[in-house]
Amino acid sequence: MRFKAQRLASSTAIGLALAILPGQLAAQDTGETLVLDDIVITAQEQVKQALGVSQITEEDLEKTPVVNDISEVVRKMPGVNLTGATASGQRGNQRQIDIRGMGPENTLILIDGKPVMSRNSIRMSRNGERDTRGDSNWVPAEMIERIEVLRGPAAARYGSGSSGGVVNIITKRPDTFSGQVGMHYNSPESRKEGDTVRSNFMLAGPAGENFTFRLFGNHNKTDADAPDINLVPVLDDDGNPVLDEEGNPTFRNLAGREGVVNKDLGALLTWHVAPGHEIDFEANFSRQGNIFAGDTMFGSVIEDVNGTNLIGTETNRMYRRTLALTHRGEYDFGDSLSYLQWENTRNTRFCEGTAGSVEGSITGCVDTDGDGEHDAPGYSTAKLDNVAAKTEWNMPMDLGTKRSRVTFGAEYRGEFMEDSVSIRGNLNNPDGTPNEELGEEFDIDPVGENRDPKVDQHTIGLYVESNIEWNDRLTLTPALRFDYNDNFGSAWSPSLNATYAFNDEWSMKLGVARAFKAPNLFQLNPNYVYTTMGNGCPYVDGERLSGPCYVLGNPDLEAETSVNKEIGVAYQGFSGIDASLTYFHNDYKNRIASGQIQYNPGAETNRLFRWDNQEKAVISGLEGNFSTPLGDRFAFNANFTKMIKSEDGDGQPLSLVPDHTINASLDWYATEALTLTLSATRYGEIEAATASNTTGGVYEDPENRPGYTLVNLGASWEITDTARLSAGVTNLFDKQILRTNTSDGANTFNEPGRAFYISLNKSF
Repeated sequence: MRFKAQRLASSTAIGLALAILPGQLAAQDTGETLVLDDIVITAQEQVKQALGVSQITEEDLEKTPVVNDISEVVRKMPGVNLTGATASGQRGNQRQIDIRGMGPENTLILIDGKPVMSRNSIRMSRNGERDTRGDSNWVPAEMIERIEVLRGPAAARYGSGSSGGVVNIITKRPDTFSGQVGMHYNSPESRKEGDTVRSNFMLAGPAGENFTFRLFGNHNKTDADAPDINLVPVLDDDGNPVLDEEGNPTFRNLAGREGVVNKDLGALLTWHVAPGHEIDFEANFSRQGNIFAGDTMFGSVIEDVNGTNLIGTETNRMYRRTLALTHRGEYDFGDSLSYLQWENTRNTRFCEGTAGSVEGSITGCVDTDGDGEHDAPGYSTAKLDNVAAKTEWNMPMDLGTKRSRVTFGAEYRGEFMEDSVSIRGNLNNPDGTPNEELGEEFDIDPVGENRDPKVDQHTIGLYVESNIEWNDRLTLTPALRFDYNDNFGSAWSPSLNATYAFNDEWSMKLGVARAFKAPNLFQLNPNYVYTTMGNGCPYVDGERLSGPCYVLGNPDLEAETSVNKEIGVAYQGFSGIDASLTYFHNDYKNRIASGQIQYNPGAETNRLFRWDNQEKAVISGLEGNFSTPLGDRFAFNANFTKMIKSEDGDGQPLSLVPDHTINASLDWYATEALTLTLSATRYGEIEAATASNTTGGVYEDPENRPGYTLVNLGASWEITDTARLSAGVTNLFDKQILRTNTSDGANTFNEPGRAFYISLNKSF
């Protein structure tokens, strides 16, 4: 059945342009003469990039539909890539949005302006990795009106976690009675890669005299890769196969991409209280479960646990619920936006090892035969509640003789976690008895089961920003934000952005800002005890310290800070050309990492380490874009990112991002109803770390990932005013790349091969 479906999708995708093009090109058929309708490519369709800001429209998502997660499209914006949380390479196929090389943990995800923080419920390993797909897949692509990507100093206003940038997913809000249904199917050519099937609906419109409503639902399933997709031969130094005792070639098997099943349901009721005043009552529920592909933290495939085969089963699931109350107001003196949101996440997964070589691997946690041993997988749950409240007031006013628009805001974030899973590590003596002395010294119970599973933190922020029209050419945007956190104290985030128009075509922007990120609850929690069990102890004078070593949470951590600077120039003018070039430089201080400072000097067993604020890091690079119409029927768009430097105090990369990335697309507006798009992305070499950020050990011959190019071809056909069909081929030349490394190189993730897709959306 799968083969037949694959052939159907393939023939449909390839034949779409050939089959429908002749009929659609003929807007007027007069005998043997073919007359094409005039098509105007507006400036709005071209200008989607500005200095530090990108916008992805609904039309963009229709032209190139996402397979599963909108991160696939966001990654094609200037300054953006997908990476794991650190440069360790662990969990390589769990990739998230990374803006300007600052890492996913410094990218703030918003849905309709409200923070999304569900990934924070997932345990952070000593290397800083989480087994998470991130927070960009809680809204189906068909429900999105646009996505705004904010980079650099302008993002500092949004508080903790926005040092790299902000991704704001804005959903559709129809105000007339309407409905929408959508279906998407993606079929890889390789039978070892998983299919995707997505379907969703939306119904919206008036509900009485003063109310409007919106209801949507979504089901999205991507199958897991085959467990042997990365089965590669083991080679010696001369490139010859390594043979086993019987003379057969030996193979190394690393896990591919796990599958995922999303189920989403959301309801919105808007009360039009009075002219200029609206109140939203919103409730959303999502369930996101995986389809296990055998992955572990160190990449090797595990198919079963104590005789239970787990391949293709669900080994973890995330439940996310939100309730929100939002008010929008318009007044004689300006406008306001205020909201209160409760976000609840239940992170439920099969018990995993939390220490040493079994860390991140599914282990038994159920005693099925009563012998006192955990011999079967069982579920455990961590709960995270996030409460976010914000009020923002915008008021036009004159500052002296200068016209301006001033914004005042206040924000609260409360994080409350109950996690009895990650704190169960014991502080033991070599003979296995509880180490009461260490426990007393650091005020924790040496027995994990006796510790308080609850931890929380609270942050209150106040900010003011003003857009000042200094003259006809110069606009200044000074801002100041103050945050107080009950753990680390205060954080000041001043910023200044300036835009100067040399003339109607050329302009320049300069910006500088101080941004911060609060420590997460795992790093802060003194009850979170990580045991290396001999693996991961630091190196001293080139020798690994004997274990076990312990790593504790540290309630005395300071916030991470960065000073972000950028200077850019933009051009809009001749023949509709829109172009920009920006240089950015970030000085990163107090970066939080698992430390290498021993807190019980002289101890040769049970050495104790903590999460610490470490040395500075530096990130710099270039990003730019270029777009122009080519005649009446073609449009060319391109952008690039060049990383000049991304390294910590020891010269190690902060995340596994390409040396450069180039995205380009050519749109052919064949008719008013049909658009064909040819696009390509060039990824430069990804440099591997040469040493572990946590242990200080040196890797032997770490493997870089060579550069590669992916080409896509797609078509979007507006069948009628209410029906649209999209189809195409991704990775047209089948440049499939398989991972060959886990945590000692950069070749740690799969790049899927050629695939065929088709999408149909109908509105009424």
